[in-house]
Amino acid sequence: MRVAILGGGPAGYEAALVAAQLGAQVTVVDRDGLGGSCVLTDCVPSKTLIATSELMEQLAGADELGVRFKSAEAKHASWDDADPASPPDVVTVSAPVVNARVKRLALAQSMDVAARLAREGIDVIQGTGMFVEPHRIAVAQTVAGEGSGETMIESDVVLICTGAHPRVVPGAEPDGERILSWRDVYDLTDVPERLVVVGSGVTGAEFASAFQAMGSAVTLVSSRDRVLPGEDADAAGLIESVFSRRGMTVVKQARAESVRRTTDGVVVTLADGREIAGSHALMTVGSVPSTDGMGLDKVGIVVDERGFITVDKVSRTSAPGVYAAGDCTGVLMLASVAAMQGRIAMWHALGEAVQPLRLDTVSATVFTDPEIAAVGVSQADVESGAVLAQTIKLPLATNARAKMQGVTDGFVKLFARPGSTTILGGVVVAPRASELILSVSLAVQHGITAEQFAHTFSIYPSLSGSLTEAARQLMRSPPAIPAAGS
Repeated sequence: MRVAILGGGPAGYEAALVAAQLGAQVTVVDRDGLGGSCVLTDCVPSKTLIATSELMEQLAGADELGVRFKSAEAKHASWDDADPASPPDVVTVSAPVVNARVKRLALAQSMDVAARLAREGIDVIQGTGMFVEPHRIAVAQTVAGEGSGETMIESDVVLICTGAHPRVVPGAEPDGERILSWRDVYDLTDVPERLVVVGSGVTGAEFASAFQAMGSAVTLVSSRDRVLPGEDADAAGLIESVFSRRGMTVVKQARAESVRRTTDGVVVTLADGREIAGSHALMTVGSVPSTDGMGLDKVGIVVDERGFITVDKVSRTSAPGVYAAGDCTGVLMLASVAAMQGRIAMWHALGEAVQPLRLDTVSATVFTDPEIAAVGVSQADVESGAVLAQTIKLPLATNARAKMQGVTDGFVKLFARPGSTTILGGVVVAPRASELILSVSLAVQHGITAEQFAHTFSIYPSLSGSLTEAARQLMRSPPAIPAAGS
């Protein structure tokens, strides 16, 4: 079986590994570097940058934990004479050093992916693929960014996973210097003095949080009535309050219409005529699929009104034998989902038993400080009546480990089915919530009850102890009463 994969991001390289494991002859066509945007420009770089911002935020609370900072001149003075000023006053971030590390780690991860594919005997062609027929791909090959001829690939199965790229607002086109997309920030020579972040979704909130921690004065522009409109309302409200307490300006129900350069910065013009000045503007207003010029229409591949490829739950497109996975499908723009879509596509195409994609078991994290992680049903599902569930929410402020670490912001929330107390979902707002959510994901995936969860040992003291405590409280909570007429 011959498999052609267009795109070397998480969907593409994970699918390639599955196909090779099943004995297929696999060719990956990759344009920008293995690992794709996730590894080279988006997820890996942004979380590497955030690692620096997390350390800065931890240092900001060092005084409470008894840590003092002394200047070189005062290094022989007693600790009692140390300046108790908050670390942002005495510790700074070197943008060139941070960005060099970001790029170094991204390249290393890409090289690791390339080495793994090579070990599995997977062919990789650097270039761009275009459909000639449903199973015939013309590849414009490139070497070091220069064209070097065309190769034709014949295949039995095709997987499209070409990803997505930042959406550009007319009148606010990034210039890489002052008006930035999130892919431009790693070329900055200094941390922006006054950063205007346009867009308060996951990407906007993450970068706003990170740059504020690294010393920028941040203004976050949200077109909605709150930041993170797609997240749990309690979690989003907490993050917004943390942002404000740390000095961020949040401008809500405001849509940016244009951004113009000034002598030493930018001015963001809002739809209502207001103007916001800054040294830089960061545009985080969503993504569009990278599918132009592929000839999808010539082979009958259906896309939606936004250009995303339409797929079913096993990643099939409307063209027989052609699958699609990852951000180009618009299903749920997470690397974990892209990878699973790619694996499912290959398992299905190559005749293996496969379970269709279950979005209700996908966990996701917003890497602000603190982080938000969630899985399963949501508070909105419960409040709308779409799901009947008991809800427990516990603040982290009463958790012993949180007190030791100086953590005051955060909570855990669990949703359970009335009667059986089967865990249906949960939300964690905490440092490293991305790690803490795994136990809730396991519960949702495998139908674990609150009683089973509560009877599982947790470490004392630990933040995860709040999850088992929430489960214990669910055990004795009265079942929810259905609303009249439901």
